[in-house]
Amino acid sequence: MGTLTQPAQVAPADAALVQGVVRQVGRRVVGQEYMVERLLIGLLTGGHVLLEGVPGLAKTLTVRTLAETIRTTFQRIQFTPDLLPADVVGTQVFDQGTGQFTVKRGPIFANVVLADEINRAPAKVQSALLEAMQEKQVTIGGQTFRLEEPFLVLATQNPIEQEGTYPLPEAQLDRFMLKLRVGYPTRDEEKEIMRRMAGGAAIDVSPVAGPAEILSARRRIAELYVDERIVDYIVDIVHATRAPREAGLADLAPLIEFGASPRATIALAQAARAHAFLRGRTYVTPDDVKAIAPDVLRHRVLTSFEADAEEVTSEDVVARVLARVESP
Repeated sequence: MGTLTQPAQVAPADAALVQGVVRQVGRRVVGQEYMVERLLIGLLTGGHVLLEGVPGLAKTLTVRTLAETIRTTFQRIQFTPDLLPADVVGTQVFDQGTGQFTVKRGPIFANVVLADEINRAPAKVQSALLEAMQEKQVTIGGQTFRLEEPFLVLATQNPIEQEGTYPLPEAQLDRFMLKLRVGYPTRDEEKEIMRRMAGGAAIDVSPVAGPAEILSARRRIAELYVDERIVDYIVDIVHATRAPREAGLADLAPLIEFGASPRATIALAQAARAHAFLRGRTYVTPDDVKAIAPDVLRHRVLTSFEADAEEVTSEDVVARVLARVESP
């Protein structure tokens, strides 16, 4: 893979940071290692994360616990059908005493924002998050306010087919670096959940890092070594979702309406670096790319009517692309 210009292992302080967060989250959350790791990847890259799963799978608990392990501000927004954009970003309030308008900031002004059940609110409220998520700023009454780093939106949603939910617009989905599918715990994990919750007492967690440590880790992750062949591999994967015929995957062409955007290419490279970082390496391998690609691409590949008729999902398409695009 070429000559590395840096040590093969991450610094002990970085390893301790990762282990500390995982250990603290594990005090409250049983199992769900996949979800915890992907949330850490979001935190360590600044990428927003969407978690999808039926109610009761500890999605909200995991996000809240992760926020408690770092010394940052945290806000939870419960999305409901009657929520307004101003309830998220804030609004102008008229002060009768001074005869002037003042800005009342909304809950989006926090380091970690939990958008709970994001698909229970109409599209105009979901879209209110767009500027904040992409530009890291909010405009209220003509004034623009920068959001303090680290800024991370972690959203949960119930599956679209459940009653009383609204599909997220494609533009909103593309703002999320990762979309996770959260599944049920195993039988042994469920028994452990029962044991922990039997007493009803709150389980305390301790903060193990602050904003400075998180931002410092982000900078080091951005410098992780990526071989030119890995770069080509990432581009080949994303390009195959856009132009499957050119990639020699002609049978997938009728199944894909729209492929992944360049934002997906950037997200895949960032997430692969963080995936390697969590494993203590300072270089990216093809396995890092393969492991994280489904989470980066499943919400960015739009399938056609023909795929719907054949009951082929975007996840199926991504799996076929990964299986057939040659890795270095």
